[in-house]
Amino acid sequence: MELRRRDYRVERPLLNQEQLEELGRWGPAPRTRPWRTSLQCSRARARALLLQHLPVVAWLPRYPVREWLLGDLLSGLSVAIMQLPQGLAYALLAGLPPVFGLYSSFYPVFIYFLFGTSRHISVGTFAVMSVMVGSVTEALAPDEAFMQAGNSTVNVTARDAERVKLASSLSVLVGLFQVGLGLVHFGFVVTYLSEPLVRGYTTAAAVQVFVSQLKYVFGLQLSSFSGPLSLIYTLLEVGWKLRQSVVGAVVTAAVAGLVLVAVKLLNDKLKRHLPLPIPGELLTLIGATAISYGVGLQPRFGVDVVGSIPAGLLPPVAPSLAARLVGNAFAIAVVGFAIAISLGKIFALKHGYQVDSNQELVALGLSNLVGGVFQCFPVSCSMSRSLVQESAGGNTQVAGAVSSLFILIIILKLGELFRDLPKAVLAATIIVNLKGMLLQFRDVCALWEANRVDLLIWLVTFVATILLNLDLGLAVAVAFSLLLVVVRTQRPHYSVLGQIPDTDVYRDVAEYSEAREVPGVKVFRSSATVYFANADLYSDALKQRCGVDVDQLISRKKKLLRKQELRLKRLQKEKPQQQAAASTGTSVPIEVNISDGAIKSHDADGPKAQVSMEPEPAEPAASGQDDTQAPGGCTLKGLGLPPPAFHSLVLDLSALSFVDTVCIKSLKNIFRDFREIEVEVYVAGCQAPVVTQLEAGHFFDASISKQHLFASVHDAVLFARQHPRSGPASPVLVTKL
Repeated sequence: MELRRRDYRVERPLLNQEQLEELGRWGPAPRTRPWRTSLQCSRARARALLLQHLPVVAWLPRYPVREWLLGDLLSGLSVAIMQLPQGLAYALLAGLPPVFGLYSSFYPVFIYFLFGTSRHISVGTFAVMSVMVGSVTEALAPDEAFMQAGNSTVNVTARDAERVKLASSLSVLVGLFQVGLGLVHFGFVVTYLSEPLVRGYTTAAAVQVFVSQLKYVFGLQLSSFSGPLSLIYTLLEVGWKLRQSVVGAVVTAAVAGLVLVAVKLLNDKLKRHLPLPIPGELLTLIGATAISYGVGLQPRFGVDVVGSIPAGLLPPVAPSLAARLVGNAFAIAVVGFAIAISLGKIFALKHGYQVDSNQELVALGLSNLVGGVFQCFPVSCSMSRSLVQESAGGNTQVAGAVSSLFILIIILKLGELFRDLPKAVLAATIIVNLKGMLLQFRDVCALWEANRVDLLIWLVTFVATILLNLDLGLAVAVAFSLLLVVVRTQRPHYSVLGQIPDTDVYRDVAEYSEAREVPGVKVFRSSATVYFANADLYSDALKQRCGVDVDQLISRKKKLLRKQELRLKRLQKEKPQQQAAASTGTSVPIEVNISDGAIKSHDADGPKAQVSMEPEPAEPAASGQDDTQAPGGCTLKGLGLPPPAFHSLVLDLSALSFVDTVCIKSLKNIFRDFREIEVEVYVAGCQAPVVTQLEAGHFFDASISKQHLFASVHDAVLFARQHPRSGPASPVLVTKL
């Protein structure tokens, strides 16, 4: 469909920055002092703070019981059924006894119910967080440190006690970091973790989780590796000891895995007909425990089981914070928050409510802080459980409170029933639940077609996490991502703009075939802001795209001016001799080369000419002065140099979001250099904050005023065409578009 051609007539004056400020009555924005509001003491202020930091007080009194309660009860029961096996399994990932996974599925979930703002995410144990905790506990409390002298066996009780102490201290530190960042409104930190980075990191963590469970699947006793290349060492040891595998453990894991996969496939096929998904994990755990108890898998086949699960809750313990845990705690805090807020925003967008990122930090931090006091390990939210909570009809975190109460009943009364549960079944449960994260390998093909820079971030994150472990891998991934941001701002798209016929629209002449450069005016634009990292590149690209070697032309001009100055000085020295010769009636032959073309003064009789004494010529203007005021002999044409094909340069700075001192100096140098080659420079499209920063940086002086700044590129081009090489004036033109 063709656009209908219409004739429009626009009559308005051209606007430079001074006229725009006068017309729009521009002034600095009023200064706000938010700290005054935060320090106010009133009943309304106290109520607002209470509702902000304790959201349950805001939504629970208005909870529609008839509409939402049944859905939340069914959703909470479904999540609790998943939470039980995952809590037991993920405790093994953290290197802790399984019962601590149940503790971590109770305390943090209930705390988040009070302080969280997302209605649908399921807080609790999560594979990535658990394996990050396990890398710390196994590194700081390895099996080798608890070997008994007599029989060369590991003192499991002492080892587990030390690891629980480390994990709880780590949880407290994670909570302190998250609460502190939330209170100072540092929730935006997660924006530095892009989606390709998070997906690459979670995929690598899934591989780490998979490898860590191989010792339970094959029933092997492996050494504890930590630090860079620990995953490679573990794989090599598994391959070396594969002949020592326990057949009973392998068969148990294989059967449990097949059952779990079959139930998941059945749920996918029948999800439209089932009110609730079949609890395959819970049924598998109950069946495996019964078979293990009846057959005697541990005494007869050597299959390792969970062992004693103490009933009841543990009393709170004051954590012992250690400096060696600070780095790992910060990494775990950032990763846990990134996963939780990303899922929370997905559900909030789907159901039409807001999630406060800063309050989410506080809520997760309090969950980990309180959980650490009660000997839990750090938690986040689980993608699989969150999907179940939302799809099963959950509407609020009442579902989370129901699931936590169900876990409490298991801890108090039913935990002892799972003492004969084989660890191979828990390993199979973990591996099957990794399906979603392992399928993220398909991102490689998708990113190859969509954005290869994002693919590079994904691959670097994955490889660094696999080779360097989870903490160092995250640091490398974030550093590489930020480095790419700097590189991309250093290599923006530079373009020379041309006017689309019969419009005031200017586009890149290399991309729009109908765009035509305005005769005598060059318009240059950068797609990124100009600051210290790319200011020199901006100047170089400008001089290159203009088609004129500005630096060489200035250098040649200065050399010729220097030669003229030397010749004039030589004439001044020879002036007394000429005066003496004139007084005695004699003449002194002098050969004078005035211009670069070796112009010589000849008379009719020979190559030597008599130089008559004229008034002394004016000394050429110093370099750097405006050439419009220079005498004819000091212009490019007078010096025999080719002038540029354009007389005006317009810098489109509409892409600038800020300027720094380096940018201001670069812009001043551009004005100076192009004026040296007799090209006037104008600036167009600056936003008000940029103009304010230019004023603060003393950009405007005697040679550069706000009359060099125009409201739009079109205004600057029209003014440049009407005033070639003339100083700024007060333009009032009528334009026809």
